[in-house]
Amino acid sequence: MTDASGLVPAANMKTDGERLWDSLMQMAQVGPGIAGGNNRQTLTDADAEGRALFRQWCEDAGMTMGLDRMGNMFMRHEGAEPELDPVFIGSHLDTQPTGGRFDGVLGVLAGLEVIRSIRDMGIVTRRPIVVTNWTNEEGARFAPAMLASGVFAGILTEDYANSRTDAEGKRFGDELDRIGWRGDEVPGDRRIHAMFEYHIEQGPILEAEGKQIGVVTHGQGLWWLQVTLTGKDAHTGSTPMTMRVNAGLGMARIIEAVHRIAMDHQPDAVGAVGQANVWPNSRNVIPGRAVFTVDFRSPDLGKLNAMRALLEEEAPQIAAELGLGIEIEPVGHFDPVTFDPALVGKVRDAAERLGYSHMDIVSGAGHDACWIAKVAPTVMIMCPCVDGLSHNEAEEISPEWAKAGADVLLHAVLDAAEVVR
Repeated sequence: MTDASGLVPAANMKTDGERLWDSLMQMAQVGPGIAGGNNRQTLTDADAEGRALFRQWCEDAGMTMGLDRMGNMFMRHEGAEPELDPVFIGSHLDTQPTGGRFDGVLGVLAGLEVIRSIRDMGIVTRRPIVVTNWTNEEGARFAPAMLASGVFAGILTEDYANSRTDAEGKRFGDELDRIGWRGDEVPGDRRIHAMFEYHIEQGPILEAEGKQIGVVTHGQGLWWLQVTLTGKDAHTGSTPMTMRVNAGLGMARIIEAVHRIAMDHQPDAVGAVGQANVWPNSRNVIPGRAVFTVDFRSPDLGKLNAMRALLEEEAPQIAAELGLGIEIEPVGHFDPVTFDPALVGKVRDAAERLGYSHMDIVSGAGHDACWIAKVAPTVMIMCPCVDGLSHNEAEEISPEWAKAGADVLLHAVLDAAEVVR
């Protein structure tokens, strides 16, 4: 319904929460997990199927697709002045091996819902709006995370991205070609007026505080350090304790050091080992090799770098005491991010205008927005998730939370894209 001016009153500018939820549930059927979540890892057949479904929905909504050489999908809704730099809405469709139904996909499908709602209301904006699916945000199959948005932002090279391998030795570039989702566009050639990323919090703060909207002002920085320990395979029963060169023991001691280092840098610092493998991984063989990834994060650059420096000092000492060889390789990094204050203001204003409870928050996880912020004004919006649980098939949000964030996204995007009628 329009007013006397022909414009839709702000109070009536809302998304269709039922349609958004239905889309989320339909996408969750692609690459189902084993416990109610999803296993739609990047560049798998399930990823290709999810991409095709998203493309069809977008084209049904009158959008046109662009595709770059990293497989990043750009679904464009035209503006009244097509020559203007567009407003982007972006996140990712890929998941962890035991991922939930909302991490990443909520931001992509909420972007689609924004366009569907704009069309329903007959709204026209000056600027085009582009809904983006960034390739390999999770980094679960191909490290590092946010790989393709990193290439788009000029942080990583195409050659580097294409050379990344998974646990089976398959190359990112080969798998992108195999599933048929490599485009012709040069990554980074597109101009961006502003980018919005809507995401579940992946933490417990919003739910604990009873807030519907997280206005994300900053993002934590991150170091991923891959540690390789080399010892000697030997029989667990017949090798004397004093003659063992146990890579598994070295890994255990370094994991304990990671925890202590993070605790010594409180507040606002975290550290853990989330991925670990030992060889030959047999119940009666002392591990001769261990490879694991240390994850340090903080919004304070000084703390972030100090934690890395301490690990790189202490881990070789632990290895030497046990007679182990050691290599430490950085496999992922970004500095803490300050999101664009003007866009943060638009998100905050939208939440106020709509009457949704909100609070400022720092993102504890890495997101594509962290890279895009290097090349364009960027901001994030968050909704709560139950018990803060994410990267788990039990990840859950409510339809009401999803809609509230989508409504804020709609208003903030329209503010940036400039409504003309």
